[in-house]
Amino acid sequence: MVKRLDERVTWLVGRAQSRSHALLRDSFDRAGSRPYHYRLLAALEESGPASQADLGRMTGLDRSDVSGAIDVLFEAGFVHREPDPSDRRRNIVAVTKAGRTELRRLDAVLDAVQEEFLAPLTESERRVFLGLVARLADGSP
Repeated sequence: MVKRLDERVTWLVGRAQSRSHALLRDSFDRAGSRPYHYRLLAALEESGPASQADLGRMTGLDRSDVSGAIDVLFEAGFVHREPDPSDRRRNIVAVTKAGRTELRRLDAVLDAVQEEFLAPLTESERRVFLGLVARLADGSP
């Protein structure tokens, strides 16, 4: 490793993000799912039925990615779509009972990933880390 990078926080955060992403991707692959499926199901459960455009805004996913993912979730029976009564050009998506069950299964996958990622830290360090990372992600002082 290049020593001058050892104290560059942006470099270290990038390496941590790469490790986190790899753990997440591999775990969801083994579970037969994708992280963005989890994000969509979680958003629908927390916020209720929504248009695909609203789901994109809530989850930070591109609308075209949302559309493809909703197709996969629909085929699996995890969501249903209905035309929006106020605008027939768009669909309203809602999570199904099977989708809630899938979300619980994926919660366990995510819990295991988080545990593996945070394993080097004590419980106290994890709480501090979470607070600091949340502030950095938001850019708030």
